[in-house]
Amino acid sequence: MKVALYTLGCKLNQAESQSLANAFAHAGFKVVHPREEPDIYVVNTCTVTHIADRKSRHVLRSVRQKNPHALVVATGCYAQRDPQELIQLADIVVGNEEKEQLVSLIQGLVQGRKQLGNEEKHRFTPFASDGRVRSLIKIQDGCYGACTYCIVPKVRPREYSLPVSQIIETIKQSVALGYKEVVLTGTKVGSYKDSAVGLTELVQYILDNTGVERLRLSSLQPGDLSPQLLRLWQDERLCRHFHLALQSGSQSVLQRMMRGYSLDEYCRAIDLIREAVAGAAITTDIMVGFPGESEHEFEESYSFCERAGFANIHVFPFSPRPGTIAAGMPSQIDEKVKKTRSQRMLQLAQRSRRLYCDKFLGQTLPVLWERETKLGSNVYSGLTTNYIRVYARSKTALTNKVIPAKLTAFHGQEMWGEIVI
Repeated sequence: MKVALYTLGCKLNQAESQSLANAFAHAGFKVVHPREEPDIYVVNTCTVTHIADRKSRHVLRSVRQKNPHALVVATGCYAQRDPQELIQLADIVVGNEEKEQLVSLIQGLVQGRKQLGNEEKHRFTPFASDGRVRSLIKIQDGCYGACTYCIVPKVRPREYSLPVSQIIETIKQSVALGYKEVVLTGTKVGSYKDSAVGLTELVQYILDNTGVERLRLSSLQPGDLSPQLLRLWQDERLCRHFHLALQSGSQSVLQRMMRGYSLDEYCRAIDLIREAVAGAAITTDIMVGFPGESEHEFEESYSFCERAGFANIHVFPFSPRPGTIAAGMPSQIDEKVKKTRSQRMLQLAQRSRRLYCDKFLGQTLPVLWERETKLGSNVYSGLTTNYIRVYARSKTALTNKVIPAKLTAFHGQEMWGEIVI
């Protein structure tokens, strides 16, 4: 049987979808693109905002319309938060807590279907790659945090870390399958702990015991950073990109969010990165329109982001999540005000991105090339270690190769390059 997966949301969801794809392939299913009329369609949902909810519902409706005979499965955070909302849109709803058993569950449900009759069974090679060149490896899950706006502790309530041995083995398998880059991901990557092994020790162990060419860490918190951890970036295999979630550049808003750090602590984290890792890209998340956010507080947040010199800013308006403290706070901000503030912050994000990329104009940087942008175009797209997207022309296939490019011109928020061999 053919199975397709569609993933919404964070890198952790993407990592779990990659694991599901591998598990399906090893169980004898054929993992296909959604356009190939799959027999089973798995939608890995997100619920971090009301927009994510809406997108998840839209995808499920679209899947049902385009694949009326397929078995439609909803899993992920939305499925964990409110399965009853999705039961009308999917045949099966499986939350995060049962996600690891999803393949065996589906195997049991479809055993009696004609498509899996002995005369129609096929053997499939293990799933190697869906066209991506980086492997997302889950090292940790769950959050005990108390952020007043966040739904994640309710949909991923059990905090745990995967064993070092399992992570190492998974990375070795990814390298053997040809992946050039590995991304370590989780709900709170910095809280990783397996016995006496924390994040610093884990990263060192990966560098010492695997053949990974590039290693990237997903989102971190200011308190996760230490001189000991940052010293590891002397190894050039570690990507010079740090996503350090801020959420607000106003101290009073941060306190109402219960983020657990101050602006001074955040600034010290930025300073630590820039002292230890030359040219590092520091990207962040910024929320606008948090309950009670005054014009003055918004301006404080805007000015902080302007001074910080981020390489990019992910801007999103506050979205009240059912059951969170912030959803019931007084002084909810009008949607029009949120939109205006979002637009201003997005304009700052674009300027910040351009200013960061401008520092590398004329420089030659290694690029992990991902794919041809359009079949036959000879134009390839890839990422530098510091997360600059580069486009270059090449008559020779570049996909899944690390080849340097000289950055020659801007292409919107991205850059053109010339291949250097």
